Amino acid sequence: MQPQNAARSAVGLSVIELSIGGMTCATCAGRVEKKLNKLPGVTASVNFATETAHVSYEPTVTLDDLVATVVATGYTATPPEPEVTEPADAAETPEHDPLFQRLVGSIALSIPVVLLSMIPALQFPNWQWAALTLAAPVVTWGAWPFHRAALLNARHATATMDTLISLGVAASFLWSLYALFFGDAGMTGMRMRLDLFAGSVTEQHLYLEVGAALTTFLLAGRWFEHRAKRTAGSALRALLHLGAKQATLLVDGKERTVPAAQLKVGDVFVVRPGEKIATDGVVVEGASAVDASMLTGESVPVEVGPGSDVVGATVNAGGRLIVRATRVGADTQLAQIAKLVTEAQSGKAPVQRLADRISAVFVPAVILIALGTFVGWLAVTGNVTAAFTAAVAVLIVACPCALGLATPTALLVGTGRGAQLGVLIRGPEVLESTRRVDTILLDKTGTVTTGVMALAGLSPAEGFTAEKLLWYAGSLEQASEHPIARAVAAATPDLSGVDEFTALPGLGASGVVDGRTVLVGRAALLSDNGVTVPESGVREDMTSVAVAVDGIFAGWVYVADTVKPTSADAIAALRREGLRPVLLTGDAAGPARLVAEQVGVPAEDVVAGVLPAGKVDAVRELQQRGAVVAMVGDGVNDAAALAAADLGLAMGTGTDAAIEAADLTLVRGDLTATVDAIRLSRATLRNIKQNLFWAFAYNLVLIPLAALGLVTPVLAGLAMAFSSIFVVLNSLRLFRFKSDSRGYSRGGSAAAA
Repeated sequence: MQPQNAARSAVGLSVIELSIGGMTCATCAGRVEKKLNKLPGVTASVNFATETAHVSYEPTVTLDDLVATVVATGYTATPPEPEVTEPADAAETPEHDPLFQRLVGSIALSIPVVLLSMIPALQFPNWQWAALTLAAPVVTWGAWPFHRAALLNARHATATMDTLISLGVAASFLWSLYALFFGDAGMTGMRMRLDLFAGSVTEQHLYLEVGAALTTFLLAGRWFEHRAKRTAGSALRALLHLGAKQATLLVDGKERTVPAAQLKVGDVFVVRPGEKIATDGVVVEGASAVDASMLTGESVPVEVGPGSDVVGATVNAGGRLIVRATRVGADTQLAQIAKLVTEAQSGKAPVQRLADRISAVFVPAVILIALGTFVGWLAVTGNVTAAFTAAVAVLIVACPCALGLATPTALLVGTGRGAQLGVLIRGPEVLESTRRVDTILLDKTGTVTTGVMALAGLSPAEGFTAEKLLWYAGSLEQASEHPIARAVAAATPDLSGVDEFTALPGLGASGVVDGRTVLVGRAALLSDNGVTVPESGVREDMTSVAVAVDGIFAGWVYVADTVKPTSADAIAALRREGLRPVLLTGDAAGPARLVAEQVGVPAEDVVAGVLPAGKVDAVRELQQRGAVVAMVGDGVNDAAALAAADLGLAMGTGTDAAIEAADLTLVRGDLTATVDAIRLSRATLRNIKQNLFWAFAYNLVLIPLAALGLVTPVLAGLAMAFSSIFVVLNSLRLFRFKSDSRGYSRGGSAAAA
C-alpha cells in the first residue's frame, strides 16, 4: 500500500496527515489548530480523538514549517507511518501501556487513602501520616501527565482542561501539607469526618483523598477514552489487515510466491480455492464463487468467470482462478476504503466545531469563577477553609472532558461501524446533511437495476411457438458480443450451432441455424431484406428485437434491464425514513416507467431522457423549490449530479468519478445500503447531540452547585469522571446499530439512537 500521509491536489495544494503528540484534551486540539491556521496558505483541522491534524497547505509552506509550528505550541508532530503493522497492536496491551500502569498504581494507593479519610472508624492514631505517604505518589507520579501539560500550557500563557485538573489536585494536596505541618491536622489522635458541604468543614480538614481520588478518576476516564479510540478504530485496522500477504505469480506458465505488495498492474496471478485474492483484477481463466462478505457485507458468494472483475481481499470460495491485476497498492478498492474511513474520522462536524469554540473560552472562565468563589466565600463567611473547598470543587467539577469527547468519540464509532456495514462516510459534515434530506434521486441503471440486460418477454408470430422463436434467436445471438445478444443467448436452452454468422453494426445480425437463414435485430434490418414487420409488436418500455426465419417474420423478443431484487424493499424503506424517491435516468421514458412501476415509484416522480447536465438541472430545480436533495448514482454521468446534490451517495461498484464526487460510498452494490447509510448517519448525529447535551447540562448544573458549596471536591471528582465515562459508553452504543437490509431487527437502531 502506498503512503497516504501526503498527496498533491489538482489546485497545487499539498495535503498531509500529521500525528500530534502530547494532546490531552479538546482545548489542546483547538490550540494546535488555531496556530496552524495562522500560517499563510494553511488550512488545518485537528481531531483530538484520532490525535491527527489534516492539513492542506500551499507550496510556499514546507513540512518543516508545519512541524515547527506544532512544536512551538508545545506538542509534537510527525507524519503517520504508511503501514499498519501487527506489533502496533501488541504495544497497546495493558502491560505495555504507561497510562494503564499509572491507573493501576493509583487505584492501589488511593483506595486506603479514601477509606481512611471518609470512614472515621478506620482512623487509627497518626492515620493522616499514612494517608500522606500513600497519597503523595498518586498526586505526583500518577498525576504527572496533567501537571506536565499544565506547565507546558503555562509556558505558552494558555490554559486547558489539564490546567484545571492540575490546579485542583495540587491545591488539595498543598492545602493538606499546610494543615499537617503548620496546622493542627498532624497531631496524634486527629479525627476527620466526611463533610458533604463546603461550609461545614473545619480548619483541620485534609484533602489528601481528593487529590488521590481525583487523579485516579481522571486516569480511569483517560484510559477508558483511550480504549474507546482503539475500539472505534478497530474497523479501520480490520480493513487494513484484510488484504492478502502473498500472491502466486504466474510467469511463462510457472508459478512462484511473491509478497502481494510487489504485484504490478498487468501481472497474472493464481488464486486457489480458499485463498484471498491478492489485489483488484479481472478473471482471465477459470470459474468460481467469490466470498466478498468481509469487504462488502454481501452474504451470498458472487459467481465469477472469464471477464469478471474481482476485488482484492475477497476469498475464492470455489475453483481455481487466474487473474490479471488491474489495480495495486493505494489504487485498490480496499485501500480507497481505508482512505475514506481515515478522512472521515479526521474531519469535524459543525456541532464539534461549536464544542471546540466553547472549550477555548471555557477554561479561563472557570478559573475566574473559582477565584470569584474563593473571594466570595471568604468575604461572606470569613472561613478560609470553606472558601478554599468551594473553589477547588469548582475547578474539579468544571473539567470539560465530556465536552471534548462528545463528538469525536461518536464519530469514530459511527464511521467504524459504517465501514463494517459497507457504508463509508467521507466527512463528518455529511451527518448534518442526512438529517435534513427529504428527497432522494435514484439513478436507474446500475443503481436501481443491475445494468445487465435480460430476456423480458416473447411475442411469436403465427406459425411459431415461443420456444422455437427463442431457439432461433438465441442460437444466432450466441456468436455475438452485444449485450442484448448475450441476454437472449443466456436465456435460450439447448442452443444450436450457427454458420455464416455476420454482425451488422447498428442493425443486428444474420446467420444460418439448422440450415435456415435467420435475421435478428431492428425492424429496419428485416424490412431491408424484404420481410414485412408488424409495428404493433414494438414496446416502448422494453428493447424490441425482431426475428425472421427464411424471410418470414417469426416474432418479437423483448429484452430489458433487470431490477435488483432488493430495490423495491429499499425504496419502501426510504419512504419510511421520510424521503421522497425520484427516479432519474438518461434512459427513455418507456423503460424508466417500467422500472418505476416495479419498484414502487409513482409515474410523476420519474425524470427520464436526461443527459448529465440535465441531471444537475433536476437537482438544482428541486433545491430551488426548497427540497434538500440526496442523489444516488454509480456512473461517470452521475458525478456532476452527485457533487451538486446536498448529499451524494455513490455505489461502490460504480466508477471512480462517481465515488470521488460523492459524500457517502456504498461498498455493496445494493440500494439497501442507502437505507443503512441514511439511518446510521442520523443515528450518529443523534448520538453526538445526546453527548453534547449531557456534557453541557453537567457543567451548567454542577458549577453553580459547587460555587454555592453544595458539592465537595470528592463528589466533584466523581461526577466529572462519570460524565466522561458516560459519553464514551453512550458513543459505543453505535456499535449495536444493525442493518434492516440484512435481516436484522430495528432494535439496534433504536438502541443506537
